Amino acid sequence: MTDRTADLAALSTAQKASLTSGADFWTTKAIDAAGIPSIMLTDGPHGLRKQAGRSDHLGLNESVPATCFPPAAALGSTFDPALAERVGEALGVESAIEDVAVILGPGVNLKRSPLCGRNFEYLSEDPVVSGVMGAALVRGIQSQGVGASLKHFAANNQEDDRMRVSADIDPRPLRELYLRGFERVVEEAKPWTVMCSYNRINGVYASENPWLLTQLLREEWGFDGVVVSDWGAVNDRVSALVAGLDLEMPASGGRTDAEIVSAVESGRMDPAVLDTAAGRMIDLVRRAQARPAAAGPLDVEAHHALAREAASRSIVLLKNEGGLLPLAAGASVAVIGEFARTPRFQGGGSSHINPTRVDTALDALRASLGEGVGFAPGFAFDGSDAERLRAQAVETAAAHDVAVVFLGLPEAEESEGFDRTGIDLPAVQQELLDAVIAANPHVVVVLSHGGVVALPFADRVPSIVDAWLLGQAGGSAIADVLTGVVNPSGRLAETIPYRIEDTPAFGSFPGSFGHVRYGEGILVGYRWYDARRIDVAYPFGHGLSYTAFEYGAPAASVTADGDVAVSVAVTNTGDRDGREVVQVYIGREQSAVERAPRELKAFASVEIPAGATRQVEVVVRRRDLAYWDIRVDRWVVEGGEYRVDVGASSRDLRGSVVVEVSGDEVRMPLTRDSSLGELLAHPVLGQAVAEQLTGIAAPAEGGEGIMSADAMAKMLASFPIGRLGSFGMGITAEQVDELIAASAGD
Repeated sequence: MTDRTADLAALSTAQKASLTSGADFWTTKAIDAAGIPSIMLTDGPHGLRKQAGRSDHLGLNESVPATCFPPAAALGSTFDPALAERVGEALGVESAIEDVAVILGPGVNLKRSPLCGRNFEYLSEDPVVSGVMGAALVRGIQSQGVGASLKHFAANNQEDDRMRVSADIDPRPLRELYLRGFERVVEEAKPWTVMCSYNRINGVYASENPWLLTQLLREEWGFDGVVVSDWGAVNDRVSALVAGLDLEMPASGGRTDAEIVSAVESGRMDPAVLDTAAGRMIDLVRRAQARPAAAGPLDVEAHHALAREAASRSIVLLKNEGGLLPLAAGASVAVIGEFARTPRFQGGGSSHINPTRVDTALDALRASLGEGVGFAPGFAFDGSDAERLRAQAVETAAAHDVAVVFLGLPEAEESEGFDRTGIDLPAVQQELLDAVIAANPHVVVVLSHGGVVALPFADRVPSIVDAWLLGQAGGSAIADVLTGVVNPSGRLAETIPYRIEDTPAFGSFPGSFGHVRYGEGILVGYRWYDARRIDVAYPFGHGLSYTAFEYGAPAASVTADGDVAVSVAVTNTGDRDGREVVQVYIGREQSAVERAPRELKAFASVEIPAGATRQVEVVVRRRDLAYWDIRVDRWVVEGGEYRVDVGASSRDLRGSVVVEVSGDEVRMPLTRDSSLGELLAHPVLGQAVAEQLTGIAAPAEGGEGIMSADAMAKMLASFPIGRLGSFGMGITAEQVDELIAASAGD
């Protein structure tokens, strides 16, 4: 008898049911008589949000001080899983010190639209970046004996009507994009818990979706942990338990426990379903109990230093014409913008951290550059007193050699709970920038935001620094990059478009009447812009450095396991040490299915000293070459030539090589509705049929016929074989039936 079995045998139905819902907002119920204590789950994902003292009914009371690390929108831009794992370890340490069993994160949902109010909490528009970085965070957190909670499972891509909306997604994009990151994290990092999302998926609530929570997550992916609801995501507790949801959060005051007991006692629910969920909860409690007592107190300075390192590595240098950056020591600099003095360093909503300290860019720049730094707020977050503040900023800009202008989105414009209505910066800030440029053209724009913003001024300023939301040490990190203490190495994990009208989900976001149709299909993010040949402000993967990197000719080969090993020599040709993010994209010209021109399949962040060359080697997993075949409901690798592009962004490709990949065989049984093209492609029957058809469609000798041979072949390729006998094609209905029977027995 296992420990879990022994524990379950000692519990009543009511006690088992009690284990599957919260005691209050943050903790599970204890069963003292059985030696099962309560455990705490609390918000992340970029810092610990544990309420100080007794939790209130909304979980909104002040939280204990904790390190606010860069949110996912920034951390994803590092393209560095080793760094993400270190951040995860720090999150685990802080959780353990506070006796938190599970920290709620990371979030790996894709950024379908730049308007999603929660994009600051997600890593990328690409599932490989989201999966690799998400797995690293989970490994780091759980290395400290604290559980992670992978969220929000699944297709949580908007805040509008998020408690009810149905994300209506076809099987290919659902599998290839919206689930692929989750799959990678579950299989590689084995999170203790997975959090289901609020929304419905193709009409079924995630919380009561047996295909999602049991067939896919557990049976196909092998997840063996606890499925917890997002807070308030349960629509029907009994249906959710049957579907595979183990823990409802927060507390329901015992109401849903009673529903479960009633369902068991009336025979509407198999007692084994409750035993399974209660058993998983017992396993989670025992897992948490096995963690050694955490050694405190928190090393506040060490974690702040890590937050600063992560923030500086997250910053993306978008543009730097004329070498305006880095700023020289003692430079005459006008710092303009309220964000420099009052930083926005995290997103709004449930992930709001009470930081141990907060650095400001203004203080850090003054400390680095000395007396030559002037300041003007330029604008107020509420837009008030705009004319006076703008005039003051213009005067300050004109009196200095360089103007560093801090712009961005105030918290009122993006937060959990609502979506943005556009991607433009506030008008008062755009007007300020216009006035500053007129007074001093030597402008560096520093952006603070969680979701992408339009950059209509990009061709009018020499330098643009994308500083996202950087956590509590972001001010110092910005100064480190602006002054060259840190050589920028961040890369865009999402595309910056010119207009919202250019984006993939425009016109189908956020939907209406409880449904949102994912009409862009597999063409999400850069896939869309590349397939549609749409110009963008800055492409996915883009980011500059204060040095330069040259790429050699890439090489690629297929390994014994079927993976594609790619290698390329990268040389730092400048006079500064730097870090390059080498990106590997895969494309296929001829395919049986729709594909993007290229898709990111692997990447590596590599430190390269000035003048040095590094041989960079990455592996593209064979499984990442597969598409989801809707005919057979499984992953299929198409055989043939694949183009491997290696470069510094999705549109800065430095070299290509072609590899031949063996395919997975897919034999479809023929029916009368199968096309002639499908029959001719059959590996056994195709050749014989082709020989029989040869010449039938050819024109009479000396004539041209009404169609060319090529045109005739194209037309007939989609002709249903069940109708061949009616058109004098040389194959009778009886022969068609014989072919169908032969394919079934093949």
